[in-house]
Amino acid sequence: MTDTPTASLLDGHQRLAVPPGAESVDLDAKFSQLLFRASLLGSKLTEQKQAARAAQRELLGVLVEVDDALAALGLDRELVAHGRGAGLEATRRRLLGRLAKAGVRPMRLDGLAADPALTEIVGTEVRAGVAPETVLQTVVTGFFWEEEVLRRAQVVVAAPGAEPEPEPEQEAEPDSVYAPEASGPEEPEPEEYKPEEPGPVAPEAVELGAQPRPVPPRVRRQGKAAGRHGKRAKRKK
Repeated sequence: MTDTPTASLLDGHQRLAVPPGAESVDLDAKFSQLLFRASLLGSKLTEQKQAARAAQRELLGVLVEVDDALAALGLDRELVAHGRGAGLEATRRRLLGRLAKAGVRPMRLDGLAADPALTEIVGTEVRAGVAPETVLQTVVTGFFWEEEVLRRAQVVVAAPGAEPEPEPEQEAEPDSVYAPEASGPEEPEPEEYKPEEPGPVAPEAVELGAQPRPVPPRVRRQGKAAGRHGKRAKRKK
């Protein structure tokens, strides 16, 4: 019985001739051979891609070094004095633009912790208030290429400084007994008043109803001396 739809499709077309021996071909073996050849072609293509990427990486590395050279020339005072500084800067901007289109971008690491995968430490500096291993200065700029590191950066990082010595603890003083502060120098205590003893009263000063007056000490001494002279004069007579 003839298949009507298939027959209608083949109307007006010549049937393909079956090559001799095709009916005896082992299809499983041939299919395995095709898979093996495809894998060989795939591995060869991968190798070619890797070789091309390696060559591209090398070329980009050379262009980055050219950027370093242009940056160094831009700092040359003689070239700047001759008006070459603007041209060098323009060339460098154009080169960095081309590198950016190829997926190359510079690293911005100042103020971040140094990562060994991204940085190469070429110097240290003690900086107060900055955590150790913090990037302080970039000496040579590093670059990323897409998700890879094209070149590591050379940086100066903060070094741990000398820790301040702890202050000695002050021993607590014992509570002192409260004593009122003196307001000024102590005043001497007043001497006890002693009245002078009255001396002998002169005979001529004695009057009726009059109080005797005390004789000063000097008068008393003079009176005693006169009495002694008088006694000596009587003895001589």
